Amino acid sequence: MLKTAVTEKLGIKYPIVAGTMMSITTADFVAACSEAGGLGILASAIYKSVDELRAAIRRVKALTDKPFAVNVNLFPALMPTDQPAYIKAILEEGVKIIETSGHSAPKEYLSLFKDSGVTWIHKCAGVRYAIKAAALGADIVTVVGYENGGATGTLDVGTFVMTPSTVDAIECPVIAGGGVSDGRGLAAILALGAGAAIVGTRLMATKECPIHDNLKNALVDAAETETVLIMRSVGATHRVWNNAAARRVIEIEADSAGDKSEIFNAAAGKKAKQMYDEGNLDVGVVSCGQGVGLVHDVPSVKELFAQMMAQTESIVGGLRDSIH
Repeated sequence: MLKTAVTEKLGIKYPIVAGTMMSITTADFVAACSEAGGLGILASAIYKSVDELRAAIRRVKALTDKPFAVNVNLFPALMPTDQPAYIKAILEEGVKIIETSGHSAPKEYLSLFKDSGVTWIHKCAGVRYAIKAAALGADIVTVVGYENGGATGTLDVGTFVMTPSTVDAIECPVIAGGGVSDGRGLAAILALGAGAAIVGTRLMATKECPIHDNLKNALVDAAETETVLIMRSVGATHRVWNNAAARRVIEIEADSAGDKSEIFNAAAGKKAKQMYDEGNLDVGVVSCGQGVGLVHDVPSVKELFAQMMAQTESIVGGLRDSIH
């Protein structure tokens, strides 16, 4: 069994963190990821009220006694929420791990985190942001490289450089990802100095993932070249699957008359949710990393994590045996 500073800090079996995905990391899916030995993270921004968020947290607790986290999204233009009220509810429900995501660490909430004794993970897309979060007292920092699905930042630094650069720059444990789809990627992340890998795109093609089979099958068939970057023009760069909806966003951005509201409307989460529910693959955009090219089947989350760990441990053992 591979133990790291991250698995020890979070109390999880495997050094695998299930990335927060809007409209996807719901209570049941989060519980499945935690039950499988990783860390599931509930996306608070997908809930329309504090009461709905509380119910989701309680649902996770009813389904698993394993550690899980709740994400607080710091991209208000994309997913506006009453953050103070949500954070208050998260803490009152006894959540032990909170992940925040965004370039700027949430200074105004740090005393609440500390007083409540939660483990605070901050997710970002650059070493400069990781340094800031660590200086503010983050227990763990997550960084993602250019290959990552969803928010990639604007620095365009790949995972292979982003990870050791961050590990060298801060003292707290690091979770890293971007393109991790199997045990080879996990082994690489650990070799680069991180204590766990964050996995998103690969988890979309699992039995428990709450998206339509049409999309799961499309991801299985997709190549590593079938992603594009959108919303760079509005400072919210995201890597997404290259479908008709993504190409429409790119067209709007290329049009000098296109404004922010038009771009955000074209990339609206409600359209992605429609795709997840109905299976119309062109109605919305879906965050998708380049690691989609390594997705070849649709196992259960438990099967996926077990396969990843077996492959990782085989690689680690093989390297030990090959070095004399």
